[in-house]
Order: sequence, then structure tokens, then C-alpha cells
Amino acid sequence: MASVPSLAATVHQRVADALSAALPEAGSADPLLRRSDRADFQANGMLALAKKLKGNPRELASKVVAHLPVAATSADPDPVIADIEVSGPGFLNISIADSAITATLAARAADERLGVPYAEAPGTTVIDYAQPNVAKEMHVGHLRSAVIGDAVVRILEFAGEKVIRRHHIGDWGTQFGMLIQYLIEHPHELDHKDAASGQEAMSNLNRLYKAARALFDSDPEFKERSRRRVVDLQAGDEETIALWRKFVDESKIYFYSVFDKLDIEIRDPDVVGESGYNDMLAETCRLLEESGVAVRSEGALCVFFDDIKGPEGNPVPLIVRKSDGGFGYAATDLSAIRDRVRNLKADTLLYVVDARQSLHFKMVFETARRIGWLGDRVHAVQLAFGTVLGKDGKPFKTREGETVRLEDLLDEATERAAAVVREKSEKLGLTEEEILERGAQVGIGAVKYADLSTSAARDYKFDLDQMVSLNGDTSVYLQYAYARIQSILRRAEEGQRPLAHPELPLAPAERALGLHLDQFGETLRDVAAGFEPHKLAGYLYQLASLYTTFYDQCPVLKAEGGPAQVENRLFLCDITARTLRQGMTLLGIRTPERL
Repeated sequence: MASVPSLAATVHQRVADALSAALPEAGSADPLLRRSDRADFQANGMLALAKKLKGNPRELASKVVAHLPVAATSADPDPVIADIEVSGPGFLNISIADSAITATLAARAADERLGVPYAEAPGTTVIDYAQPNVAKEMHVGHLRSAVIGDAVVRILEFAGEKVIRRHHIGDWGTQFGMLIQYLIEHPHELDHKDAASGQEAMSNLNRLYKAARALFDSDPEFKERSRRRVVDLQAGDEETIALWRKFVDESKIYFYSVFDKLDIEIRDPDVVGESGYNDMLAETCRLLEESGVAVRSEGALCVFFDDIKGPEGNPVPLIVRKSDGGFGYAATDLSAIRDRVRNLKADTLLYVVDARQSLHFKMVFETARRIGWLGDRVHAVQLAFGTVLGKDGKPFKTREGETVRLEDLLDEATERAAAVVREKSEKLGLTEEEILERGAQVGIGAVKYADLSTSAARDYKFDLDQMVSLNGDTSVYLQYAYARIQSILRRAEEGQRPLAHPELPLAPAERALGLHLDQFGETLRDVAAGFEPHKLAGYLYQLASLYTTFYDQCPVLKAEGGPAQVENRLFLCDITARTLRQGMTLLGIRTPERL
């Protein structure tokens, strides 16, 4: 496996070398290369350089051009630059040789990673995502953390980063005293056949929770027994802990069934809930207080911030330990930071968490910095995401005004997609089993892509009709482009194969497709650096659009230029399909061979 430098990187280096040769007094100036609609690339660095050297930018640009090997004036048998001209106030408009485009793509095709390099200095990232609550159903609000987190994990791992997953599930707190006490007094409530399905597990938990809550609200004596049970839980009472574990295990069966529908892998060792840090809480508080980072205020242990005030201008503290001795969420989150830095040796802590928790995490991160758990070597980032909205632009709710169950939403997406696949199944000759399989791949892909194609920080509208459409910026459009290519490759006659021919001239649609394919590695680098999967989704949509134009304008199997052109266009089809498949895989979306 070998990384392949992009044409942009190659041209950037050549222009930079020409700059140094033509204008040694400029030092190592940046040519400021970018894509352009006037040529393939444009270098704009002459303007800033002319100010620095007090010269004429067009004259300086002409000197640089004289030091650049160009196809028309160079003896280079494999030129990269076909043409270069000085325009405007000293811009360099650069056109790439057709042969260089094809040859670079051929080098990418020869590598299983499509020539995408690993990160130069990979580290260790602990990513906190997909955080459901024990004994509670998952709803639409859990969707984004799971989908965005899974995509970021895949992208970072592809870049060579060591990624440690953490699912910080809500598995502790006062509600468990109520649930455990009710189960002790009604021991047969969870009796069933080992919760074979997630739906059965959730049904049991729902029934139990509703019954326990009703008794808790109506019976003061049961309420008091429940509160004493919380003390037993925190003290590690064996019977209490055993029943608590039963709740957690029951909930995991349900969680895993939902994540399985989402086509997201959740591994048991990665599930470390709030309870996983219990033994660290007291020490965390002691360290914060002894260091002076946290102080006592009205009996509570708090951290104060100059820039965080309430509506009346009063300080809003981060409460680490309550006045009654109970630990707040901050104690757990700070203990988790200690564990992830000290034991997991993390360089980056990434939290895929709702934007509405931004203030909490701002205070937690600042507290950790003050005491030295975060700093120059280790940094924490909240990848904050917005809200899922209905078609009306309001938070997504059922007709009854309740939060939409995630399972219901995924089932509807799969059913809607299966109906679309069924309409087209006659041509493909798909069986009912294949239709349902494709329906799941298309439906779940549609849900994921709608989320991932939107910047995480923004809200987005959940519109299943649009999501499963073959038109527009949808995963179905991308999946269809991939399936169309596979159909062409299958229909190729004996002797027709994907093979690059750098000696052939390229049509405008071939050039545009080829130059975009060459940007895949640079796109992934930027996506990984900023934790921005929506940029990958945007790249893939543009790739599918450019392929559609190529498909419309450039016959493949009946190319007018003879067998070599057929092979070259099959090659462009094949590397486009591989790039689409790799990109979609990194987003966690399947690519059916037939659609």
C-alpha cells in the first residue's frame, strides 16, 4: 500500500519550486493554489508577494511561469501541467494534462486504499457517543449521537487513529432505587424467556417502570423504601447490585437490537456507563477541593467561572457534589476524563452530545484544564449536534405530542424504502427476501445520510418522502449511481475490461470526474481533522452528480474511440464505484450491487 500525492499537491509543489527559483528573495512563499472555474487550478499568491517585494504582480507571475515545465514547452514525456497563463492582476491559471489525470487515477486504483495516506501523526481518540438510558426506550433524540459517532469512528480509524469507543449509558441514579425495590416486592415481573428479542426486553422494562412509577407516586411508604434502596445500591449491597445488573442486561438486549437495525456495531466492552466511575467520584472531589479548583458553597462543592452568569448576573457554578453529599453529573464526567487520560492514554476526548448540553461540557472541560487533566497534550472537544425536526420545522413528535420511538422510525424508513425497491424489482428479478434486504439497506442508509449530509451543529427536518427519493441529495441517489456502475461492469463483453489509457485525450465530463476522484484523499484528511462527516457526504454527492453527467455524455460500452476508449471509460466507472463504496462505508451506509 502506497499513498498517492494528489494532482493539487503535485502542482502546488511545482509552483512553489518555480517561485523559489524565479524569486529567491521571496523565501518559501505559498502559491495559494485552489480549484478554479477558469482553469483546473488557480494560484493567487503573486498578489501578496508583489506587495512584499514591491513589484508588479503580472511581471512576477511571468517570471514564475518561465520556471515551470509545461507540456507545450517541456521535454518531459509525462507532463503534469498542460498549459499555464497569467491572467488579471497576476493570477496563474493552470490546466492539468489529460495523461496526468489518468495516470494519477491509475496509481490510486492500484492501491486498496485508493492511494489515501494515513495521518502523519496518528494518536489515540476516545469517542463518547450513543448514550441511551437503562430501562428507558430509545427515541429520535438518540439518533444523531449514534449515527454521527459511528461515522466519525470509521473515518478516524481509516486515517490510522487509534479509536476507543465509549458508550456512557445512563445506568445509575435514584430511579433505580424505585425499580429495584418494586422488583423485590414483585419478583415475577421480569420472568420470561431470557428476553430473546429487544422488543420483548423493552416491553418488560416498560411495564415494570410504569408500575413502579405509579406505586412510587401513590404510596409514601414505598417511596421511602425506594430511597433507602438507593443507599443500598450506592453502598454495593449484593442483592441490590444483582437486581440492578438484571436491569442493565435487559436494557442491553434492547439497545443492541436497535443498534443492529441501525447497522451500527456496539461492543459490550465499550459500554461503560455512569456506574463505571463510582469508585472514582470521592477521589475526584477530593482532588478538586485540595487543588482549590472547587470550593464549598452553601454546603455543595462547586466550581465557579467569571464568564458564566445567570439571568440576574449571579455566578452559575458547576456542582460537583451536592449539599446532601450526592454526586452530580459533573463528578461522573470529570472522573471519566481522569480515566480516559490516565488509563486509556487519550490524546483527544471527543463527545458526540446534544448542543443543549454545551454549557455543561464547557464548564467540565474548563474545570479539567484548571486542574491539569486537560492541557497541551490532551484536549477535549464536544461535537455538538442540533435537533431532529418534523416537516413543520418543530421538534419531531408523534401526533399525540410524544417523542418518536427510534425503533418505529427505523421500521417506517425500511418499509418505505422496501416499497420503492419493490416497484423496480420486476426488472431486476428480485425475490421478496432480496427486496426486504435492499429495503433495509436503502431505508437505514436514507436515515443516516439525511443526518450526516447536514452539518452536525444544525437542526434538520426528518422527511422520509425526500429521504428515499431517487432524486436530489439522498443516499438512494448515491446507491443508485453505484448500482448503475455495477450494471455496466456486468454488461461488459468478454475482452472489455477496466484499464487506464493515459495516452487518450479526455472529454470534459471525463476530466471533471477524474479531477474530483483525485480529491478523495484530501477530502478525507479535512473531514477527519474537523470531525465533519457532512463534508464527505457532500463530496460523494458531487461525485455521483459528476458521474451522472459522464454517463449521459460519454458512452461506455459503445465508446466511439474503439476498444482502448471502452477500457478507459470502464476504468473511470470502476474507480468511481470503488470511491463511492469506500466513502459510503465510512459513513456507515451499505451499497447494494443491484438496485
